[in-house]
Amino acid sequence: MLDRERTVLVVVDVQEKLARAMYAEEMLFDNLQRLIRGVKVLEIPVLLVEQYPRGLGSTVDKVKELLPGIRPIIKDTFSCCDNDEFMKKLEALNRRQVLVAGIEAHICVYQTAVGLRERGYEVQVVADAVSSRTLENKEIGLAKMKGYGVDITSVETTLFELLRVARGERFKEILNIVK
Repeated sequence: MLDRERTVLVVVDVQEKLARAMYAEEMLFDNLQRLIRGVKVLEIPVLLVEQYPRGLGSTVDKVKELLPGIRPIIKDTFSCCDNDEFMKKLEALNRRQVLVAGIEAHICVYQTAVGLRERGYEVQVVADAVSSRTLENKEIGLAKMKGYGVDITSVETTLFELLRVARGERFKEILNIVK
């Protein structure tokens, strides 16, 4: 199970030009916002990654505004693991459980999740906070990741798993987020 002291969230390539072409884009944005708000309540660090922002634009405002002060890691590789800056920042956090959200499920999310597994990380992909341009590609990406031993989860499952108890101020905040 996820542990707050061992977990980090990686948000992959939720950029303007690409994000608008995603299957069920509004649901994706809503779930990403819930996930980010929730991990912030739980004090989980977040790494934000952008693929070639000169061509794809920067992270969408709905996500960026929730992450003030977090500078995106710029990459030109599909897997975040093939980017030295990303790996250095991830390793510096000294957390072995990685939640992955973002786009596209069958390309950058898939290659990142598998790359992290191959490097010994426990990886969970947040299925309702990832997407692709088509539902079929999203489903293919999730199936391939599962085949490589990546766990598939949801925003609510993730937040309550990290929370562990149904009491206190954090519990109330998480309830408000998921409603």
